[in-house]
Amino acid sequence: MGTVLTIVIIVVVVLAAAALLFMYQRRRSGELQQRFGPEYERTLEQSGDRRGAERELRSRERRVSQLDIMPLSPGSAAAYEAEWAEVRQSFVDRPAGAVADADRLVLRMMRESGYPVDEFDQRVNDISVEHPEVAAHYRDAHRVAVADSRGEAGTEDLRQAVTAYGQLVEALLHDSTDRHTRPTTAEEQA
Repeated sequence: MGTVLTIVIIVVVVLAAAALLFMYQRRRSGELQQRFGPEYERTLEQSGDRRGAERELRSRERRVSQLDIMPLSPGSAAAYEAEWAEVRQSFVDRPAGAVADADRLVLRMMRESGYPVDEFDQRVNDISVEHPEVAAHYRDAHRVAVADSRGEAGTEDLRQAVTAYGQLVEALLHDSTDRHTRPTTAEEQA
């Protein structure tokens, strides 16, 4: 009877541990899905494997947590906001130039914020951690900018690209506004 009871207890403990592990993984998956939204689905589709996709997203989080990303200063944010208004206005007379200007503006804003900007894929993965809803738009805008450099983008594509770049510009400006208008925490003051 002692051996049977021991085996039953071991089986129950193993099943309980497996159930807890399963619940933890589901909760973690749900958190990543909620945090990354459409970027979670895109990464899952690209990976073809939920574990691989989640590993990729956690890797992005770790990478970005090690970067020194800071919001734009109020002066820089105001200057970029004014420049963005000029880019939008220039679209009427020179759509392709507006897309190229928007691309350069985004690069400068990201660089000043502390994002590494050398490689586009890494740049969009980094921005997806804080702005997952903007990442797809940024990819689309960049795709159009590249197509336009080959003479393969129409005016409607260019208009959509400027709108998509605008979402990233607004997100980066919003980061700056949030940071400079909310009270700083003790951790941020340190």
